[in-house]
Amino acid sequence: MTVYSRIIGWGKYVPQRVLTNADLEKMVETSDAWIRSRTGIQERRIVDDPDESTATLATRAARRALAKANVDPDNLDLIIVASSTPDYSFPATACLVQDALGASHAGAYDLSAACSGFVYGLAMAHGQIVAGLAKTILVIGAETLSRITDWSDRNTCVLFGDGAGAVVVQASDQPGGLLSAVLGSDGSGADLLIVPASGTRYPTTMKTVANGDHYIKMAGREVFRFAVRVMANATREVVQKAGLTLEDVDWIIPHQANVRIIQASVVRQLKFPADRVYMNLDRYGNTSTASIPIALVEAIEEGKLKAGDHIVFVGFGGGLTWAAALLQWGVKTPKPPLPWQKRIGLTMHYQLALLRSFLRRWRRKVIGFLFGSPDTETTTEKVSAHVDKLGDKVGDHVAKVSSKVYKKVESDKTTDTEQERKSQH
Repeated sequence: MTVYSRIIGWGKYVPQRVLTNADLEKMVETSDAWIRSRTGIQERRIVDDPDESTATLATRAARRALAKANVDPDNLDLIIVASSTPDYSFPATACLVQDALGASHAGAYDLSAACSGFVYGLAMAHGQIVAGLAKTILVIGAETLSRITDWSDRNTCVLFGDGAGAVVVQASDQPGGLLSAVLGSDGSGADLLIVPASGTRYPTTMKTVANGDHYIKMAGREVFRFAVRVMANATREVVQKAGLTLEDVDWIIPHQANVRIIQASVVRQLKFPADRVYMNLDRYGNTSTASIPIALVEAIEEGKLKAGDHIVFVGFGGGLTWAAALLQWGVKTPKPPLPWQKRIGLTMHYQLALLRSFLRRWRRKVIGFLFGSPDTETTTEKVSAHVDKLGDKVGDHVAKVSSKVYKKVESDKTTDTEQERKSQH
């Protein structure tokens, strides 16, 4: 049996703080008119709370996507977080998201392909599903680019914003979903869009900090020329690979980097109708890996996508990288809101997931304090096993509560459907 991969849920989250072009006029030598004419951006969202991070933004977007998909976090097989601004070099931000969601059966890893990352993530999810290695995968693009932006550099600080977008991808026996994907890279252009320091090549030193080498550096003209070329070429290639033509494409949702790049590549080179190219960068700026999923969510919310539509995602980024994916949309929108019982079930799940995480952290600290010596391995193992069982019981309770709530709602739904059928007869 042929297996397909379909997007069944979606969600986004952006920070509350809005940074306008007028605000930037007070910070660097620029103007609202200049920013709009060169980029199309009017404002962007910026994290304002020190406790906010890529992981917290990703978790909020993920919870909304899971609710829209009506998927229990325990049913996730894999979590992929695409990001250029992970919380840490390691552990993976995806593991922090897994813990916050209480996705007890999910593997998790980060993916680094700069602004192309979300489309790379979709392709990886598709491969896992068609290979039979997973059934339900959460793909997230999330960034806190404001933390690596030099707010004294007017060439870059006007461009970037923070945010997260997520989709739930699930196996299906119905044709459609992701039909083709194109991934590309050109490492000879690595220095054109880069954060030079903080890696192993240039570890953090007083000199790298003084030089501002921990901020985004970009050769604007070179990146512009590269982007215009690869966005058009990747779109042509992914359409051809799916056995379709550009006339068959209903919507293109490009990486929201710069309105001039989108117009020069997708609209002019491909001669694709501008009113079928979705853009929202005027309100969010360039959110890197998050830009395409955020745009997807807003396109759905605005009622632009309908079942059967062919949609192209296309992006480019540092590396240099580029990626495109062509999907046949298979979800009727708008989806009905999640019943209140399920909303309560999910809320309980996330609260209990926090408790389970706390218990496991507490166990490690207690064992480390009481049985720090390797010579007490047997006793340590006994205590560890006991607390693990306690954590597992909490996890099992989470799953049982969620399952009962879901089964009750499905039972009510079935009863309502049968009654409706009888009334029609």
